Amino acid sequence: MRHVHAFRDDALGEFDAVGVARRIASGEVSAREVLDASLARLDAVNPQLNAVAVDDRDRAVARADGSFGGVFAGVPSAVKNNTAFAGIATRNGSAATPDVKASENEPFADQLVETGLNMIGATTTPAYGLTATTEFVDRDPTRNPWDTDFSSGASSGGAAALVASGVLPIAHANDGGGSIRIPAAACGLVGFKPTRGRTAPAEMAKSLPIDLVSNGVVTRSVRDSAAFLADVERRHPAAGMPAIGDVQGPGDKRLRIALVNAPITGGLLDRDTDKAVNGTVELLESLGHRVTTVPLPVDRSFIDDFSDYWALMAFGIDRLGRFTIGKGFDNSQIDPFTRGLSNRFARRFYRTPLAIRGLHKGTAAFRSLFDDFDVVLSPTLAHVTPEIGVLSPAGDFDEVFAKLVDYVSFTPANNVSGTPAVSLPLAQTSTGLPIGIHFSADLGDERTLLELSYELEAARPFARIQSA
Repeated sequence: MRHVHAFRDDALGEFDAVGVARRIASGEVSAREVLDASLARLDAVNPQLNAVAVDDRDRAVARADGSFGGVFAGVPSAVKNNTAFAGIATRNGSAATPDVKASENEPFADQLVETGLNMIGATTTPAYGLTATTEFVDRDPTRNPWDTDFSSGASSGGAAALVASGVLPIAHANDGGGSIRIPAAACGLVGFKPTRGRTAPAEMAKSLPIDLVSNGVVTRSVRDSAAFLADVERRHPAAGMPAIGDVQGPGDKRLRIALVNAPITGGLLDRDTDKAVNGTVELLESLGHRVTTVPLPVDRSFIDDFSDYWALMAFGIDRLGRFTIGKGFDNSQIDPFTRGLSNRFARRFYRTPLAIRGLHKGTAAFRSLFDDFDVVLSPTLAHVTPEIGVLSPAGDFDEVFAKLVDYVSFTPANNVSGTPAVSLPLAQTSTGLPIGIHFSADLGDERTLLELSYELEAARPFARIQSA
């Protein structure tokens, strides 16, 4: 195991984002001291992790001596490099995207800043967020701080690596097929995907027939995820949804939980993941919750429908990039995986109306679980995070795509349906790598997931990389 972390006795310590913000507010430390600690940690570990797409420390230092509002006032963080943040080029992990600085924030970037976070730069993401590992064809991969031979997940892999290694207590992530939850599972973090529309939509996907993408954060504690959602909600209550409120601990209600432990592919979980799920069931039942094993109500046609729709996004980049990405887009720099996914769409474009219809049907089927259950439990992924290279975008497209389908079997249903979900680091492999356990609730019911997450965090405290 090759651990890489930067936890030390400095202004950040081992505090979560809420804890750091409270220290700043009390005067125990200053925002500048906290930022200096974060940057020193970054310099110590980023050469091994490669998690930073754009280093914007000079502007962060200039901001640190000013005033901040919000629940995380003065806490250092970073924006994912697929989201427009004024003064940073939104490169989307690809040399095909022009190196042109954004002139203004997109709406979710404003929501991040309103919580008081001080952005030190932008984190890495694989080309256009289309795969489940933060690897590239033209630069070094982003590595997992728990073991640098392994993937940090994706597409928010840089964010997860920086939070898990202690550089940042919280970082922006977004999720179109599992991209908050997958890297959280790989790196031992809390990865909460809100209900579609709970936070400001991602500019890259909001005009599509089905907006798969939800914006959020990755954190080391449940209370940071809860505090983030509460602070955003205070300023931007989501129309037509029940309020989440300021959730600060477990709920009293004992839940009816549906266990889905069979991948939609028909494959099997690996031994460590299966053991982790069974251990979580035992924990839940010991806490008084009722767990019932059920089949996933979505049939295997969902795989083709989702894959065809996902390929539509690659086609829009590959063939229409000068319009969808903008002036200066260089198609010759498209990576093999994005090109392969685009070609898949070109071969199957006629299925698009059928795919969209199938996804709507799948949404109805998935949400029918909540007629009888409060929460759906599954593993976040069908097997533990792979080694670097297994899902390389430079590999044979058909082989890599088949591996991705097997790996990412559980998370996409929440993107299509828009329902909230969370990955919690409740288990580890026999070699000490994190394993994420996944919980879903119906539209607008983030509160139930947060209350359950608090309870599980207290009952089985999350493993810390600095203690491994």
